[in-house]
Amino acid sequence: MSDPKSCPISYSEALKARKVVYEYLKPTGLIAYKNLSSLLGAEILVKHENHHPTGSFKIRGGVNLLRHLKDISAEGVITFSTGNHGLSIAQSAAWVNMEATVVVPEQSNPAKKCSIQSTGAQLIEAGKTFEAASQVVDELVAEKGLYFAHPANEPHLINGVATEFIEILEDVPDLDAIILPLGAGSEVAAACVVLKKINPDIQIYAVQAANSSAAYQSWHKGEILTADNTTFAGGFATGSAYETPFAIYKDKLTDFVILSEEEIYQGIALAGYYTHQLVEGAGAATLMAALKLQEQLKGKKVVLQFSGCNASPGEILKAYQLPAFQEGWVG
Repeated sequence: MSDPKSCPISYSEALKARKVVYEYLKPTGLIAYKNLSSLLGAEILVKHENHHPTGSFKIRGGVNLLRHLKDISAEGVITFSTGNHGLSIAQSAAWVNMEATVVVPEQSNPAKKCSIQSTGAQLIEAGKTFEAASQVVDELVAEKGLYFAHPANEPHLINGVATEFIEILEDVPDLDAIILPLGAGSEVAAACVVLKKINPDIQIYAVQAANSSAAYQSWHKGEILTADNTTFAGGFATGSAYETPFAIYKDKLTDFVILSEEEIYQGIALAGYYTHQLVEGAGAATLMAALKLQEQLKGKKVVLQFSGCNASPGEILKAYQLPAFQEGWVG
């Protein structure tokens, strides 16, 4: 059996991945929002990865990986996740008729857990954090001999996710900058692979929660670090940077924005106000990051990525009940 983790990560592999991805998915919309452009003093477009069947960009990488696993006759797949990656693996496994097991931390987003179970995958709740869930996976891999689909250190995942940025450049060849949430890092790495290959001058900004800032701290120090992981926003709730994506993005980011928990909730509310989308915390974080980067972005053509829409009802309710938003604060 050839090792899927030995696959190169490159623009040419992303082009190959597109053939697989488009067997199951359609390109997502890239929409210009004049109200956001007026607010920020830049030409703002939103890439709606929240419109995928699973509600997140992760499905691009999941289906690319699972098709390759099916081709090499893997018996089954297992992973750990805060939700979106696990749903991606579970749904992709269902599409290619493969068994899947997903381990999530205890008290994970109930909407994401329900979606994972609806695919027919086995859902296991274990540990309080992303990293604690990973330890259970290690035990089950040894016990059952399943293929471990790592949330970040997986070339076929990154190549699949990279198809998003090929779409963006086809729609906006004169792109100046993009803002992306960064958790495990597969998406930011994929952006670097495609965007910097085509135009090295494109600026790539990452955003993360202050309460789960391992990737930021690692980027700042130039080495992989761990950190506390307590943000409510599961899309970037990781306590460590990961080797494969970090090696790609560590020298290619223009800047990094860190948001408080209240700012992440504000992003959810503002995304609803300006775009009429119910976006989860990590997805809406790009809008809040753009507000903080307003001076750097002025006059530029900028893509904000809405990475996912799998917020819990409680998170949406809390965002819309923020005193500042109730009092008419809109950016």
